[in-house]
Amino acid sequence: MSDATGEVRDHYDGYVGWFDGMPAERMARKRQEADALFHRSGITFAVYGDEAGAERLIPFDVIPRIIPAEEWLKLAAGLRQRVKALNAFLHDIYHEQEILKAGRIPAEQVISNAQYRPEMQGVDVPKDIYAAIAGVDIVRAGAGEFYVLEDNLRVPSGVSYMIENRKMMMRLFPELFAKNRVAPVEHYPDLLLDTLRAVAPKGVPDPTVVVLTPGSFNSAYFEHAFLAQQMGVELVEGPDLFVRDEQVFMRTTQGPQRVDVIYRRIDDDYLDPLAFRPDSMLGVPGLLSAYRAGNVTLSNAIGTGVADDKSIYPYVGEMVRFYLGEEPLLNNVPTYMLRKPEDLAYTLDHLPELVVKEVHGAGGYGMLVGPASTTTEIEEFRKRILASPDKYIAQPTLSLSTCPTFVDAGIAPRHIDLRPFVLSGDEVRFVPGGLTRVALKEGSLVVNSSQGGGTKDTWVMES
Repeated sequence: MSDATGEVRDHYDGYVGWFDGMPAERMARKRQEADALFHRSGITFAVYGDEAGAERLIPFDVIPRIIPAEEWLKLAAGLRQRVKALNAFLHDIYHEQEILKAGRIPAEQVISNAQYRPEMQGVDVPKDIYAAIAGVDIVRAGAGEFYVLEDNLRVPSGVSYMIENRKMMMRLFPELFAKNRVAPVEHYPDLLLDTLRAVAPKGVPDPTVVVLTPGSFNSAYFEHAFLAQQMGVELVEGPDLFVRDEQVFMRTTQGPQRVDVIYRRIDDDYLDPLAFRPDSMLGVPGLLSAYRAGNVTLSNAIGTGVADDKSIYPYVGEMVRFYLGEEPLLNNVPTYMLRKPEDLAYTLDHLPELVVKEVHGAGGYGMLVGPASTTTEIEEFRKRILASPDKYIAQPTLSLSTCPTFVDAGIAPRHIDLRPFVLSGDEVRFVPGGLTRVALKEGSLVVNSSQGGGTKDTWVMES
């Protein structure tokens, strides 16, 4: 909100003037009101392995994160470029594999990757779009530059919180939106539906779209139900669908109805027990055969996980150069690949300074934040690395930007990131901003809700 000299940044001017005149007790009251409203609406998530097993609220902070219009334009251009390159890479590795033949990415990194699906080799997907929905995690570091922390291309979640956070802010502080030109985000479900319809199989003028959920015990079930309701489409579970003659149908009270596009929120392994895990009760038997025949679209496509794997992440800049002939507009965080002997040696010598992540890890699990870890934790992690170096990457600990945040002790700086949601259909589109996640524990760099993080409303100011 302020620069290094304590001067309020221009794009926060209007907000700070309002905030300074706001009694602290009113802000505290509004924060409690937000918690009560979220609880009443059922906006919760579950944490796997939590002994209490209870649904939790994601803490919501009432101080928004504000991004000036010109900064968003730069970010948007970088996001567009990155997602185009990732989709081109996915098409290539499941077809000609030109980037591997050119030696720009080691072939074994892709072909032996657990997320690579040989079943997708040679399968054409509509408009060559594998990741119709992408969530790209972005952080701002020391000198104000943006870095991409990771790409989420399988089943990226969190967009419902972006929308609900905005609704909540407008309800709690309507006067702020009368005074500030904040770009809207509530039309995201319309853009999502347009995107899903745009990638329907050829020759289907009025596609039937459904959202496929693993069910109400899934941690993101609220979001699945929310998006289906907002788009006006059916929310279905595996048993609601069946395959006949390589076509997918939905059971309805009027009889079977053909399904053309499935926005799936189930991991690859569980989609089809005939093709992947035979013990899966969540998927649809025969779904892969209907998909390979081109009679149904899955968004995102099977096999997209190979492009958001942390061992492939260091090569995204190379993808941009190879497929688009451009220099990357958004930089990666410098990354050490521990399967390389020199990177492994450096990492083991500098563990207290680095962040080490599991290649297939997600949700903030399976990682070591060196500066915040004890000597015992570091030594335990060292053993895990030495047992399987190829399962890990390491990165420097970035000096992440902070945003004022309402905590129990009052207002304090907390580290934040940003997850914009990028939609690829007839064109690449998104709503301005995204989900800002905030590390609520003092000094913490881990923003994931499963690790105690919260969220903020993200304002992109209209110029």
